[in-house]
Amino acid sequence: MGAVVDIAALSARVSDKTVWTFVRLETLDGRVGWGEATLHGCAVAVHAHVRRITPAIVGRKWLLPTDVIDIVGTCGRDAAEAAAISAIDQALWDVMAQARGDTLAKALGEPRRTTIDLYANVNRGTVDRSAAGFAARAIEAVSSGFDAIKIAPFDGVRPDNIDKTDAAKMLALGLGRIAAVRSAIGPELRLLVDCHWRLTEASTRDVLREVESLKLYWLECPLPEEVANFPALRRLRSRANAMGVRVAGCEMMIGRQGFQPFLDAGVYDVIMPDVKYAGGVREFGRIAQAAAIHDVACSPHNPSGPVAHAHSLHVSAHVPLLPLLEIQYGESPLFFDFIDGSLPRPRSSRSDLPQGSGLGLGLRGAALRERLIDIEDASTLREVAP
Repeated sequence: MGAVVDIAALSARVSDKTVWTFVRLETLDGRVGWGEATLHGCAVAVHAHVRRITPAIVGRKWLLPTDVIDIVGTCGRDAAEAAAISAIDQALWDVMAQARGDTLAKALGEPRRTTIDLYANVNRGTVDRSAAGFAARAIEAVSSGFDAIKIAPFDGVRPDNIDKTDAAKMLALGLGRIAAVRSAIGPELRLLVDCHWRLTEASTRDVLREVESLKLYWLECPLPEEVANFPALRRLRSRANAMGVRVAGCEMMIGRQGFQPFLDAGVYDVIMPDVKYAGGVREFGRIAQAAAIHDVACSPHNPSGPVAHAHSLHVSAHVPLLPLLEIQYGESPLFFDFIDGSLPRPRSSRSDLPQGSGLGLGLRGAALRERLIDIEDASTLREVAP
């Protein structure tokens, strides 16, 4: 493989609330690799980290897979740095697999599976935040073949306001959204609920009690992920498991060292490393292996753009205990319009692995060019999450 000659970050606005950030890496022999570093509200910081790290990578000739973290000395000291490191590492693995003539999944070793089970995260694409709006989006995803749906229903709730009247009303609205989605999709399909760290132990117990008859598949990120909350998380996991509900979390942890305390403490049934933040492709694999040692499932966090989705498919082929892979459902048609190459479309809640050498796809075309933004003009980067 030729030496790396250029690395660049680029960002594209795909909705009022979302900017996708990508990294493009080029080698002397003309190969181009892609990574994704989307991080809500932090595109400017991610671009700055990519510019800072680039001189340590450009000019090197990579003969064997080498973690970018070996060169820069860290998986990332914060989420923006981790996103930049992870995306450069993804792109490097892409070109290394291309040079071998292998798919990325094959370059990582013999895959455990060739199709990946998916669940549809309908949250970011749900503009109508009423119970009926959530139900309609869930029905749309089910009609597209998905048999597992995730929502994030607790808009406006925070641990520091949970005991106030307005928050109690917002919590009740969230419970109504869950009930509406369950009613819409029927009793057999899997329903996942993401709490986005908005609850307390007491309010999580209340939620579990209220939704017991709705048979959730999992409850995600109920409490802020702090060591002080480990005892509460263990108690909540025990309570949820008694109801047949899994507890999931750790979507923003960085590197194996970030996940290990949660695995050692036994707080989750499922961890959710993100290929965009984990520290690189092989670091992601190390995290999945560590989870398996603790008999904890690994379901990659994957709610953003098409490059992260393609990388997540490839690495999911190697996860020892993989229940499902997340996919962002229907936020923007640009998910497929940006693609140069072929990204497998979900079929009956499953996806084949991308084919072709390396990642199997890149980015190009008018749809991408029209939505690129000037990353130095922070006024273009207003990102608002519900």
